[in-house]
Amino acid sequence: MPLQHTIQDNSDWAWHDANRLSRVINVNGTMTSLGASRAHPEVAHATAQAMGHFLRIHEMQARASETISALTGAEAGCLTASASAGITFAVAGCMTGLDPVRAEALPRNPGPRSEILVQAGHLCGYGAPVSTAIELAGATVKSIGQSTLAMDHQLRGGVSPMTAAGLYVVSHHVVHYGQIPFARFVEICHSAGIPVIVDAASEYDLQGFIAAGADLAVYSAHKFMGGPTAGIIAGRRDLVRAAYLQNIGIGRGMKIGKESMAGAICAMEMWMARDHAAARSAERSALEMWMSQFAGIPGILPRIVSDPTGNPLDRLQIDVDAEVAGSTAAAIALHLGRLDPAIVVRNHEVELGYFQLDPCNLAPGEAEIVGRTLREVLLSASSIPHSADDADDARNGGVAAYMSWLS
Repeated sequence: MPLQHTIQDNSDWAWHDANRLSRVINVNGTMTSLGASRAHPEVAHATAQAMGHFLRIHEMQARASETISALTGAEAGCLTASASAGITFAVAGCMTGLDPVRAEALPRNPGPRSEILVQAGHLCGYGAPVSTAIELAGATVKSIGQSTLAMDHQLRGGVSPMTAAGLYVVSHHVVHYGQIPFARFVEICHSAGIPVIVDAASEYDLQGFIAAGADLAVYSAHKFMGGPTAGIIAGRRDLVRAAYLQNIGIGRGMKIGKESMAGAICAMEMWMARDHAAARSAERSALEMWMSQFAGIPGILPRIVSDPTGNPLDRLQIDVDAEVAGSTAAAIALHLGRLDPAIVVRNHEVELGYFQLDPCNLAPGEAEIVGRTLREVLLSASSIPHSADDADDARNGGVAAYMSWLS
């Protein structure tokens, strides 16, 4: 018999039920596959309001640029359909400059400077390969070093007359040791006259990369900021203009609409006014409550861990000793995702014997549901079937969903 648990009333779930959609509690994080985040009511209102009006898109992008500059400290900025699109725009802009003929020629004719330098350990996947976002512009990825070791001389040696830019990826998915530090990466690229693009889609730090020398930085508007789906490009005015020029070519299919622009501008303004300390305090309370609920369960070791990229947030890591607990971390994570409501945990490293709980997207009352439900599941873990395929199933869930949604 599958484990059962009782859910509390939650007005959000009435919407799910009315639209015949699964009920979900997200303790995974700001993941695109879960809708990334909850938009603040003011953001939702701004998004809806824009849909009822005509406006000049370029004028609205100029308005967005003002907000992006205030948010990031950059000279200028623009909005795209997503952060992934932002990488493609940024790469293309570094290749074409402000030449519309070259912009229209992409991707079939990338021109004389079309190589993008990336450390091998940064060529990760975020739902799609980073390399794809680069190659959509017609550029070529030039991998630097090995996945676990990249050195200064390898980056210097990678620069050639074909080099258009260096891309630095900041993500929990990249290799976190043996990489060239950001400041050094910038120094080497700039000494060779090469601009630096930073993929910082899921980062809180919206000013540090520009201040440290990034020529273009790409962020997500719909993750920590809680806006509609959108990408933010911030940086040097000439390169932002070159990136925006891509809307006449490859960027046309990645364009952002008026409603998302309005919502993104509102989300950025609210982020600048947000009480970040209060948000961190609420998250810490959830972590400490979970720690007390899971402590002492045989085979279970809960511990609070920091974010690997330095974001100001912590998560609860639950290490599972399968021999003692009677099931594996992967099987438990899969089981939680099959409950109603589904409790979707952070499972990208579940094959290592643990999963994590991220409190940044909890609605009122959900921390208690997670604690109560997960304690019940962990105490009864020996009744959860497990197999060698569970870790693969957990990691490949996104692909399986793409393939099976119409089955």
